[in-house]
Amino acid sequence: MLNLSQILKDSFNISDGVFQEVLRTRDETGGSVCDILVEKRLISETQLLETLSRQYDIPFWPELSLADIDTDFTSRVQIQFLKRHNMVPFGTYRRQEGVNNKDEQPDQKQCVIAINNPADFQPMDDLARILELEDYQVVLAEKGDILAAINFCYDQSRDSAQQLVQDMEENASSIISEIEETADLLDDTSDAPIVKLVNYIISQSIKARASDIHIEPYQNTFNVRYRVDGILYDLVAPPKHIQSALISRVKVMAKMNIAEKRLPQDGRIEVKKGSQDIDIRVSTIPTAFGERVVLRLLNKSSSLLSLADLGLDSGKLKILKELIKAPNGIILITGPTGSGKTTTLYAVLSSINTTDINIITIEDPIEYQLNGIGQIQVNSKIDLTFARGLRSILRQDPDVILIGEIRDMETGGIAVQSALTGHLVFSTVHTNDSAGAITRLVDLGIEPFLIASSVIAVIAQRLVRVLCKNCKQPYTPDEIAMESLGITKADISNGSVFYRAKGCENCFKTGYVGRISIFEIMVLDEKLKTMILRTHDSNQIKDAAIKQNMITLREDGKTKVINGVTSIAEVLRVTQM
Repeated sequence: MLNLSQILKDSFNISDGVFQEVLRTRDETGGSVCDILVEKRLISETQLLETLSRQYDIPFWPELSLADIDTDFTSRVQIQFLKRHNMVPFGTYRRQEGVNNKDEQPDQKQCVIAINNPADFQPMDDLARILELEDYQVVLAEKGDILAAINFCYDQSRDSAQQLVQDMEENASSIISEIEETADLLDDTSDAPIVKLVNYIISQSIKARASDIHIEPYQNTFNVRYRVDGILYDLVAPPKHIQSALISRVKVMAKMNIAEKRLPQDGRIEVKKGSQDIDIRVSTIPTAFGERVVLRLLNKSSSLLSLADLGLDSGKLKILKELIKAPNGIILITGPTGSGKTTTLYAVLSSINTTDINIITIEDPIEYQLNGIGQIQVNSKIDLTFARGLRSILRQDPDVILIGEIRDMETGGIAVQSALTGHLVFSTVHTNDSAGAITRLVDLGIEPFLIASSVIAVIAQRLVRVLCKNCKQPYTPDEIAMESLGITKADISNGSVFYRAKGCENCFKTGYVGRISIFEIMVLDEKLKTMILRTHDSNQIKDAAIKQNMITLREDGKTKVINGVTSIAEVLRVTQM
């Protein structure tokens, strides 16, 4: 058999100098030549596996179909073993073309084991012995596909919520296991029903892309719900008698005081589910029927959005890019909790984050770690408030400052003074629309002339759910629905098709997958600043801004309805004033 390294070198025209560097890296790190070639992007993993396929005479499967995969092996094989050796058994399958042994009948069945490294044969033999396989077929597959298959199998084999609840009803005296949480939820093999139920709740919420989990005790019932794309759905209703144990398990994971049930508490959990890193913020409050718990899920594995991904049309995107180039001033983003304000601010900071700009933030909480940016976490326990942290930030010579939220006069006053002394300040306030932010600042006690001098723009935003591409249903909306959104005959004269939600397996029967923002950008020109000096009535300010060609939230939503992105009902839901 020819030397594999030489084959790779010759097949992909790798120069002697580059190959010698690869060999030096191998000697220093102890890795394999194949892995180093892929890491350095000298060849792709697909190219490597195609070469290995020819070299070892093992079929290469570019895709692993999970449609009919058999998960029975999960009860006999540890997930860590398969992940460590990058292999997964595909149960019993009919032989496929290119995999069949020509001497056998075409209707025979055989186990398929997908591997990534054909030279690592010992673990493969161990797996065959554990599964008692006398005959099996080996195929090559990419690491990512194998890992996805492993996670899928172990996730599918988990007990259902009803099974877990039944287990606990049969053994009501089961106590919670006060052990540290394992690194990966899928790796946790604890038999304690409470532990299994909590892991199931978190795992299913992550799988459904939930942002929050609500654990809600009532007089005679106990409910668990999760929020997906801004809407709460029922997940499971455990029996009332396990309420205390389930909540205690969550508090143990969050390192809270499980004996304290009379006061609100905050905690944090860091878990993994497969390749996903999840940061969970836990909040408890005492109610009449027990502690109520809310878990905020933040998937740290997901990448930050860019400005172009936020949902801005070309006109608004151009306006925003011009605004964030300003040398000083305040840019406010408004909207209710969960409207995407923080995501927008992070996208803005990422777009202006260069080595020649000093950016410092003060947040509560810090949701994403941004490289090259100084981030401060508010901590009320040590009196590190927005105002106190902001005063310290100004001594750090910043160019750009992000304030998580302007909540009081002191924070607002320092933000205004910062803008007037040459800093670009980003912050948020909770108001219904952009004009309402001006009224809110005045209500906090900030003088109108200071607002007019410092604030350069206010951006209001909402999140609307995006229609599922697999099942969205074309229809003709009635006149009342179109009038409520301001859709005219001129808007639909170009043949636009309107869609509504239907629901399928891909979208968990909701009809929507993901969310996108709608925006209202109010730029404070001289006319609006003059009006602010005369009045801080939000209705008058909004009317004046509309006359200056400001596009409102509902108008931006109407555009996305006409473009088939979302539905009329969804835009009306989030823009009700």
